[in-house]
Amino acid sequence: MASHKEVEVKFRVDDVRALTRKLRAAGFRQITPRTHEMNTLYDLPGQPLWRRGELLRLRRYGKEWLLTHKAKGKAGRHKMREETETKISDGKKMDTILRALGFEPSFRYEKFRAEWDDGKGHVVVDQTPIGNFGEIEGPPRWIDATARRLGIQQRDYITQNYAGLFQQWRQRTGSPAEEMTFKAVRKRRARTKR
Repeated sequence: MASHKEVEVKFRVDDVRALTRKLRAAGFRQITPRTHEMNTLYDLPGQPLWRRGELLRLRRYGKEWLLTHKAKGKAGRHKMREETETKISDGKKMDTILRALGFEPSFRYEKFRAEWDDGKGHVVVDQTPIGNFGEIEGPPRWIDATARRLGIQQRDYITQNYAGLFQQWRQRTGSPAEEMTFKAVRKRRARTKR
């Protein structure tokens, strides 16, 4: 089980290919190709984890399962929080265990993620149902230096999680989709075009 201080920022990506070229030019190497990821957040009745600013997540990334707890974070220029994560051999059984303990799924979101590394930190490129995003994770000074090398301004930093970004997107678009999955968002878009 790994526990560490997560320090990161997100940013919007208009052109995934252009960002990929910039990452290569900046000396990054791709450590994981574009891989499907499905995430389920869990909470207890009354949502005490969400109210405390915490997160309990079961993630399927390709064929791998991860269970993650994120403590309440501090959002300044960068988002910082303690993260504890462990691999799970059987995500369906973990879901059964969580439900038996009183936890229920509170939000689902999916994306396609590619991971990049330069030996000092990590950049991911996420293609989601509500747009493309990148994340830069590492020491704060390295994050800022990497952002500059990739042409990202500090005013473009996002410290919200995907649940928060999805809620903003719903308010902006008027979408009734309740989860950030390609199927839910596509279905709602198709109904509004009729």
